[in-house]
Amino acid sequence: MPELPEVEIIKQSLKKTIKFDKILKVKVHNKNLRFKLNKNFENTLKNKKITNISRYAKYLIIELNNREYLIFHFGMSGTLHLKKNSNIKRTNLSFYNSQNLPCKHNHVELIFKNFKIIYNDPRRFGYITLLKSKRELRSFFSKMGLEPLDIKFNIIYLKKKLFNRNKNIKNILLDQKIISGIGNIYASEILFHSRLNPLKKGKKIKTNELKLLVKFSKRVLRNAISKGGSSIRDFKNTDGSSGLFQNEFKVYNKENFICPNYKCKFKIIKINISNRSSFYCLNCQKK
Repeated sequence: MPELPEVEIIKQSLKKTIKFDKILKVKVHNKNLRFKLNKNFENTLKNKKITNISRYAKYLIIELNNREYLIFHFGMSGTLHLKKNSNIKRTNLSFYNSQNLPCKHNHVELIFKNFKIIYNDPRRFGYITLLKSKRELRSFFSKMGLEPLDIKFNIIYLKKKLFNRNKNIKNILLDQKIISGIGNIYASEILFHSRLNPLKKGKKIKTNELKLLVKFSKRVLRNAISKGGSSIRDFKNTDGSSGLFQNEFKVYNKENFICPNYKCKFKIIKINISNRSSFYCLNCQKK
Protein backbone atom coordinates (compact mmCIF):
# COMPACT_ATOMS: atom_id res chain seq x y z
CA MET A 1 0.00 0.00 0.00
CA PRO A 2 1.36 3.46 -0.86
CA GLU A 3 1.96 5.51 2.27
CA LEU A 4 2.21 9.27 2.73
CA PRO A 5 5.64 9.71 1.02
CA GLU A 6 4.62 7.74 -2.08
CA VAL A 7 1.36 9.68 -2.49
CA GLU A 8 3.33 12.90 -2.05
CA ILE A 9 5.61 11.85 -4.92
CA ILE A 10 2.57 11.06 -7.07
CA LYS A 11 1.21 14.52 -6.25
CA GLN A 12 4.47 16.21 -7.16
CA SER A 13 4.71 14.23 -10.40
CA LEU A 14 1.16 15.05 -11.46
CA LYS A 15 1.58 18.75 -10.65
CA LYS A 16 4.29 18.91 -13.29
CA THR A 17 2.08 17.11 -15.80
CA ILE A 18 -1.65 17.81 -15.55
CA LYS A 19 -2.06 21.07 -13.62
CA PHE A 20 -4.11 23.55 -15.70
CA ASP A 21 -4.92 20.88 -18.30
CA LYS A 22 -8.49 20.06 -19.33
CA ILE A 23 -10.11 16.62 -19.06
CA LEU A 24 -11.52 16.09 -22.55
CA LYS A 25 -13.11 12.73 -21.93
CA VAL A 26 -13.52 10.06 -19.26
CA LYS A 27 -13.71 6.33 -19.92
CA VAL A 28 -15.01 4.05 -17.18
CA HIS A 29 -14.37 0.33 -17.69
CA ASN A 30 -15.46 -0.75 -14.23
CA LYS A 31 -17.51 1.33 -11.76
CA ASN A 32 -17.29 -1.26 -9.02
CA LEU A 33 -14.17 -0.36 -7.11
CA ARG A 34 -14.08 -0.53 -3.31
CA PHE A 35 -16.95 1.95 -3.48
CA LYS A 36 -19.02 2.45 -6.62
CA LEU A 37 -18.15 5.53 -8.68
CA ASN A 38 -20.38 8.60 -8.40
CA LYS A 39 -23.45 8.72 -10.61
CA ASN A 40 -22.75 10.45 -13.97
CA PHE A 41 -19.04 10.32 -13.17
CA GLU A 42 -17.94 10.60 -16.81
CA ASN A 43 -20.15 13.55 -17.73
CA THR A 44 -19.40 15.42 -14.53
CA LEU A 45 -15.64 15.41 -15.21
CA LYS A 46 -15.80 16.07 -18.95
CA ASN A 47 -14.27 19.45 -19.95
CA LYS A 48 -13.25 20.25 -16.39
CA LYS A 49 -9.90 21.95 -15.88
CA ILE A 50 -7.36 20.82 -13.25
CA THR A 51 -6.59 23.81 -11.02
CA ASN A 52 -4.51 22.12 -8.33
CA ILE A 53 -3.21 18.77 -7.08
CA SER A 54 -2.75 18.24 -3.35
CA ARG A 55 -2.63 15.45 -0.80
CA TYR A 56 -3.87 14.60 2.65
CA ALA A 57 -2.29 11.57 4.34
CA LYS A 58 -2.60 8.73 1.78
CA TYR A 59 -5.23 10.52 -0.33
CA LEU A 60 -4.54 12.29 -3.62
CA ILE A 61 -6.76 15.34 -4.22
CA ILE A 62 -7.35 16.80 -7.69
CA GLU A 63 -9.11 20.16 -7.59
CA LEU A 64 -11.32 21.12 -10.55
CA ASN A 65 -12.21 24.57 -11.87
CA ASN A 66 -15.83 24.23 -10.67
CA ARG A 67 -14.50 23.82 -7.08
CA GLU A 68 -15.19 20.11 -6.99
CA TYR A 69 -12.58 17.61 -5.79
CA LEU A 70 -11.59 14.26 -7.26
CA ILE A 71 -10.23 12.01 -4.51
CA PHE A 72 -8.05 8.93 -5.08
CA HIS A 73 -7.26 6.31 -2.46
CA PHE A 74 -5.01 3.56 -3.83
CA GLY A 75 -5.84 0.76 -1.40
CA MET A 76 -3.46 -2.19 -1.61
CA SER A 77 -2.77 -2.36 -5.34
CA GLY A 78 -4.03 0.82 -7.01
CA THR A 79 -1.70 2.63 -9.40
CA LEU A 80 -1.86 5.62 -11.73
CA HIS A 81 -0.24 5.43 -15.17
CA LEU A 82 0.57 8.27 -17.52
CA LYS A 83 0.30 7.25 -21.16
CA LYS A 84 1.34 9.80 -23.78
CA ASN A 85 -0.64 9.74 -27.01
CA SER A 86 2.55 9.65 -29.05
CA ASN A 87 4.15 6.86 -27.06
CA ILE A 88 2.91 3.36 -26.26
CA LYS A 89 4.99 3.23 -23.07
CA ARG A 90 3.22 3.70 -19.79
CA THR A 91 5.02 5.33 -16.87
CA ASN A 92 4.02 4.13 -13.43
CA LEU A 93 3.24 7.11 -11.18
CA SER A 94 2.32 5.01 -8.20
CA PHE A 95 3.76 2.40 -5.91
CA TYR A 96 4.07 -1.36 -5.66
CA ASN A 97 3.31 -2.59 -9.18
CA SER A 98 5.07 -2.98 -12.51
CA GLN A 99 4.47 -0.89 -15.61
CA ASN A 100 2.98 -3.80 -17.53
CA LEU A 101 -0.18 -4.64 -15.62
CA PRO A 102 -2.95 -6.36 -17.61
CA CYS A 103 -5.31 -3.88 -19.26
CA LYS A 104 -8.28 -5.73 -17.78
CA HIS A 105 -7.49 -3.96 -14.49
CA ASN A 106 -7.63 -0.49 -16.09
CA HIS A 107 -10.82 0.80 -14.48
CA VAL A 108 -10.85 4.55 -15.22
CA GLU A 109 -9.14 6.73 -17.86
CA LEU A 110 -8.91 10.53 -17.73
CA ILE A 111 -8.13 11.68 -21.26
CA PHE A 112 -6.29 14.96 -21.91
CA LYS A 113 -5.04 16.50 -25.16
CA ASN A 114 -1.61 14.85 -25.27
CA PHE A 115 -1.90 11.99 -22.78
CA LYS A 116 -4.21 10.08 -20.51
CA ILE A 117 -4.13 9.06 -16.87
CA ILE A 118 -5.12 5.44 -16.21
CA TYR A 119 -6.25 4.11 -12.82
CA ASN A 120 -5.33 0.43 -12.54
CA ASP A 121 -6.22 -1.71 -9.54
CA PRO A 122 -6.15 -5.54 -9.68
CA ARG A 123 -7.55 -6.05 -6.17
CA ARG A 124 -9.97 -3.10 -6.30
CA PHE A 125 -9.43 -2.08 -2.67
CA GLY A 126 -8.80 1.49 -3.80
CA TYR A 127 -11.48 3.95 -4.84
CA ILE A 128 -12.20 7.26 -6.54
CA THR A 129 -14.83 9.68 -5.33
CA LEU A 130 -15.98 13.13 -6.38
CA LEU A 131 -16.72 15.71 -3.69
CA LYS A 132 -18.96 18.62 -4.65
CA SER A 133 -17.63 21.39 -2.40
CA LYS A 134 -14.98 22.55 0.06
CA ARG A 135 -17.43 21.72 2.84
CA GLU A 136 -17.69 18.12 1.62
CA LEU A 137 -13.89 17.95 1.44
CA ARG A 138 -13.54 19.13 5.05
CA SER A 139 -16.20 16.68 6.17
CA PHE A 140 -14.50 13.82 4.30
CA PHE A 141 -11.29 14.25 6.28
CA SER A 142 -12.86 15.42 9.56
CA LYS A 143 -12.58 12.07 11.35
CA MET A 144 -8.96 11.48 10.41
CA GLY A 145 -6.06 12.18 12.72
CA LEU A 146 -3.33 14.70 12.01
CA GLU A 147 -0.58 13.60 9.69
CA PRO A 148 2.94 13.79 11.18
CA LEU A 149 4.01 16.60 8.83
CA ASP A 150 1.29 18.88 10.23
CA ILE A 151 2.69 21.65 12.45
CA LYS A 152 0.05 20.71 15.07
CA PHE A 153 1.41 17.17 15.31
CA ASN A 154 3.37 17.53 18.55
CA ILE A 155 3.81 16.11 22.04
CA ILE A 156 0.60 17.75 23.30
CA TYR A 157 -1.42 16.18 20.48
CA LEU A 158 0.04 12.71 21.08
CA LYS A 159 -0.41 12.92 24.85
CA LYS A 160 -4.12 13.52 24.35
CA LYS A 161 -4.44 10.72 21.81
CA LEU A 162 -2.46 8.16 23.79
CA PHE A 163 -3.94 8.92 27.21
CA ASN A 164 -5.20 5.71 28.83
CA ARG A 165 -4.92 3.70 25.59
CA ASN A 166 -4.23 -0.01 25.93
CA LYS A 167 -3.53 -0.35 22.22
CA ASN A 168 0.12 -1.01 21.33
CA ILE A 169 2.08 1.81 19.71
CA LYS A 170 2.47 -0.02 16.38
CA ASN A 171 -1.30 -0.22 15.95
CA ILE A 172 -1.67 3.38 17.14
CA LEU A 173 0.67 4.55 14.37
CA LEU A 174 -1.44 2.64 11.84
CA ASP A 175 -4.77 3.94 13.15
CA GLN A 176 -5.71 6.64 10.64
CA LYS A 177 -8.17 8.18 13.12
CA ILE A 178 -5.26 8.91 15.46
CA ILE A 179 -2.34 9.53 13.08
CA SER A 180 -2.96 9.62 9.34
CA GLY A 181 -0.60 8.74 6.53
CA ILE A 182 1.67 6.15 8.19
CA GLY A 183 1.55 2.55 6.99
CA ASN A 184 3.38 -0.63 7.85
CA ILE A 185 6.75 0.22 6.32
CA TYR A 186 7.23 3.62 7.92
CA ALA A 187 5.77 2.51 11.27
CA SER A 188 8.61 -0.01 11.69
CA GLU A 189 11.24 2.56 10.68
CA ILE A 190 9.84 5.32 12.92
CA LEU A 191 9.66 3.02 15.97
CA PHE A 192 13.24 1.85 15.45
CA HIS A 193 14.59 5.40 15.31
CA SER A 194 12.46 6.31 18.36
CA ARG A 195 13.74 3.21 20.23
CA LEU A 196 10.16 2.14 20.97
CA ASN A 197 9.08 -1.47 21.15
CA PRO A 198 6.11 -1.95 18.78
CA LEU A 199 4.22 -3.88 21.49
CA LYS A 200 4.47 -1.13 24.12
CA LYS A 201 1.08 0.17 25.24
CA GLY A 202 0.25 3.74 24.29
CA LYS A 203 -0.60 4.71 27.88
CA LYS A 204 2.87 3.61 29.07
CA ILE A 205 4.85 5.81 26.72
CA LYS A 206 6.68 8.58 28.58
CA THR A 207 7.02 12.22 27.60
CA ASN A 208 10.66 11.87 26.52
CA GLU A 209 9.65 8.92 24.32
CA LEU A 210 6.81 10.93 22.80
CA LYS A 211 9.32 13.65 21.95
CA LEU A 212 11.38 11.12 19.99
CA LEU A 213 8.28 9.72 18.31
CA VAL A 214 7.23 13.16 17.07
CA LYS A 215 10.77 13.97 15.94
CA PHE A 216 11.34 10.76 13.99
CA SER A 217 7.83 10.55 12.54
CA LYS A 218 8.54 13.85 10.82
CA ARG A 219 12.17 13.09 9.98
CA VAL A 220 11.59 9.63 8.48
CA LEU A 221 8.69 10.79 6.30
CA ARG A 222 10.53 13.90 5.09
CA ASN A 223 13.61 11.84 4.31
CA ALA A 224 11.51 9.32 2.39
CA ILE A 225 9.94 12.11 0.32
CA SER A 226 13.36 13.60 -0.43
CA LYS A 227 14.48 10.16 -1.68
CA GLY A 228 11.44 9.77 -3.94
CA GLY A 229 9.59 7.32 -1.70
CA SER A 230 10.22 3.61 -1.21
CA SER A 231 10.25 1.46 -4.34
CA ILE A 232 8.92 -1.97 -3.57
CA ARG A 233 9.03 -3.70 -6.96
CA ASP A 234 8.74 -1.03 -9.67
CA PHE A 235 7.52 2.34 -8.42
CA LYS A 236 8.42 5.12 -10.84
CA ASN A 237 7.23 8.71 -11.07
CA THR A 238 6.55 10.71 -14.21
CA ASP A 239 10.22 11.25 -15.06
CA GLY A 240 10.80 7.50 -14.90
CA SER A 241 12.93 7.58 -11.74
CA SER A 242 12.51 5.10 -8.91
CA GLY A 243 12.29 5.86 -5.21
CA LEU A 244 15.44 5.29 -3.17
CA PHE A 245 14.35 5.30 0.46
CA GLN A 246 14.20 1.47 0.58
CA ASN A 247 18.01 1.61 0.46
CA GLU A 248 17.91 3.32 3.86
CA PHE A 249 15.60 0.88 5.63
CA LYS A 250 17.04 0.07 9.06
CA VAL A 251 14.65 -2.72 10.05
CA TYR A 252 11.80 -3.12 7.57
CA ASN A 253 12.17 -6.45 5.74
CA LYS A 254 15.54 -6.93 7.49
CA GLU A 255 14.75 -10.06 9.50
CA ASN A 256 17.95 -11.75 10.77
CA PHE A 257 20.14 -8.82 9.72
CA ILE A 258 22.42 -7.40 12.44
CA CYS A 259 20.98 -4.28 14.04
CA PRO A 260 22.52 -1.19 12.34
CA ASN A 261 23.01 0.64 15.65
CA TYR A 262 26.65 1.00 16.70
CA LYS A 263 27.91 -1.88 18.88
CA CYS A 264 24.55 -3.65 18.90
CA LYS A 265 25.03 -7.29 17.92
CA PHE A 266 21.39 -8.34 18.09
CA LYS A 267 19.55 -9.47 14.99
CA ILE A 268 16.41 -7.80 13.69
CA ILE A 269 13.39 -9.96 14.40
CA LYS A 270 10.03 -10.19 12.71
CA ILE A 271 6.72 -10.61 14.50
CA ASN A 272 3.09 -10.35 13.45
CA ILE A 273 0.95 -7.67 15.06
CA SER A 274 -2.70 -7.66 13.96
CA ASN A 275 -1.75 -9.79 10.93
CA ARG A 276 0.94 -7.34 9.79
CA SER A 277 4.68 -7.91 9.81
CA SER A 278 6.66 -5.82 12.28
CA PHE A 279 10.45 -5.60 12.39
CA TYR A 280 12.50 -4.43 15.36
CA CYS A 281 15.57 -4.94 17.54
CA LEU A 282 14.96 -6.56 20.94
CA ASN A 283 18.00 -4.81 22.41
CA CYS A 284 17.48 -1.28 21.12
CA GLN A 285 13.69 -1.32 21.40
CA LYS A 286 13.11 -2.75 24.86
CA LYS A 287 9.56 -3.03 26.11
